[in-house]
Amino acid sequence: MTKHAPIFETRLAKSDADHTAARRLRYDVFVTELGADGPDIDHKHRLETDAFDAFSDQLLLLDRMRPADDQVVGVYRIMDGDAALRAGRFYTEAEFDLTALRATERRLLELGRSCLHPDYRGGTGLLHMGQGLAGVVRAKNAEILFGVASFTGTDTAALAQPLALLARDHLAPQDLRVTSLSPSPNAAPDDINRVAAMKQVPSLIKAYLRLGGFVGDGFFVDRAFNTTDVCLILDLDRMNPRQRAMYGGGA
Repeated sequence: MTKHAPIFETRLAKSDADHTAARRLRYDVFVTELGADGPDIDHKHRLETDAFDAFSDQLLLLDRMRPADDQVVGVYRIMDGDAALRAGRFYTEAEFDLTALRATERRLLELGRSCLHPDYRGGTGLLHMGQGLAGVVRAKNAEILFGVASFTGTDTAALAQPLALLARDHLAPQDLRVTSLSPSPNAAPDDINRVAAMKQVPSLIKAYLRLGGFVGDGFFVDRAFNTTDVCLILDLDRMNPRQRAMYGGGA
């Protein structure tokens, strides 16, 4: 946790410096902390980047109490349907078949590369990120949010309990059910210890489940990123009225 009271601001990246700061935070979290690697990662300049950055927006969480060149403490990468068309596809389509989502013909918004500086986890940083994201959702008139969400590590046996819990209790309805492009081994144990399983579920996934989110069918092991991924889907029309109002849906 920080030694000072943060003064938070959320906004989209506007300058090259903004985008560089976002990619540097992504490097610190995904590469240094979690062990990710890949051909697009710039180790020399400590930047986590890929081909989709050129087509995406980056939502920044800044703490104005930090030094001017070190204020970015949270990132969300955001891609709408027009951006995906320019890029050739959504990032998620490397891991999951999005036929069901595309068939809805509703406005899709992909969320990815979500990360927080370690000092801001467990506090109000995630809440501020969520409020900033809600503003982007309203501005883009998005109807369905989705994206890859990750468990750290590629040992699916060690993740059998939480993966089975998500599949049993939070599977997306058929009209939104994306499917993994990788055959997912049957990780389901005979008995699920719900309390123990939920302790293994990352906070970001829990947050979307509380909003009424779902997961797609199956999971994808991303060995380059050292993660086991599920696809999260949040249909704003299926949220309760109070939650939907925050995102600009409903009356």
